[in-house]
Amino acid sequence: MNAPVPLEELLRATTTERSAVIGLPASQSMLEHRFLLTPEGAGMLVARGFRVKMESGAAAHIHYSDAAYSRCGVEIVARAEALSADIVICLPALSASAARRLKRGSLLLSFLHVGEQQRETLKVLLDRHVIALALELIADDNSRQPFADILHEIDGRAAIAIASSLLADAVHGKGILLGGVAGVVPCEVMVVGSDMAAVAAAKTAIGLGATVRMFDNNTYRLREAATAVGPGAICSSLHPKVFEAALRSADIVVATDTAARGAVADATLADTREQGGGNIGPPPGGLAQPGVVAGGAGVGWYGVRKLGQSIRVYYVGN
Repeated sequence: MNAPVPLEELLRATTTERSAVIGLPASQSMLEHRFLLTPEGAGMLVARGFRVKMESGAAAHIHYSDAAYSRCGVEIVARAEALSADIVICLPALSASAARRLKRGSLLLSFLHVGEQQRETLKVLLDRHVIALALELIADDNSRQPFADILHEIDGRAAIAIASSLLADAVHGKGILLGGVAGVVPCEVMVVGSDMAAVAAAKTAIGLGATVRMFDNNTYRLREAATAVGPGAICSSLHPKVFEAALRSADIVVATDTAARGAVADATLADTREQGGGNIGPPPGGLAQPGVVAGGAGVGWYGVRKLGQSIRVYYVGN
């Protein structure tokens, strides 16, 4: 008779599980008021096992209350606790004092804009071994940048919506509709550039009935933009005389993130001075707010609105 063979007994192994903590501090930038997560989005992260800690009042700019996030499982905390999380999500660049509150070795998701960062902030991030991911530079296998492209498309569409409302203002604008009506010609929209933001702006303007002209010296990208926008757009290279003529007659100028964007401000400034008008420049209160710079008699006024990091809108009033 064979002796019994001892067998291994399977026992449940218990381990202490720790959920990663995501921190959502409030934006303290005067130019950036976007917030990355809605209550529903934060709730999805909680459902997947994350702990989400949000600074009190952080979502006020997108008109969500702390209570809306609390109902989705988000913990409402002080700023210091939100910054000390394992993963910190904050769209604007952090200040040096805020960077010092980050947990050593933590992950920071942000629009870093390294070229615009303060030297002291970068040094603090390096000293604390923070893993910083620039959302605007994240690319897929096809070299497409999903986060940047989404924001550029939003900027392009928002540019036309904002400019259209400013033109329709009967007090400070021309009191006209972008697409015109029977007996009134539609407005002229000039788009400088042919990237994602430019295409979005051109499509939106054409959809509202405006006459659209696109300018770019990159003919290959301009051809792709023309295909994406459709036959309604008039496309041209940046020929000086053609560019100046379009600029003089345009009701709205959308300058996207292109090497020629500076030429728009310079040409508009020269055109305004030539006609006896005032200067064009940042409006009172900074670029984050729409504003005006007074022109001379019969010239009208110009305003500039900055959207995100990729686009500026110039509009003409009375």
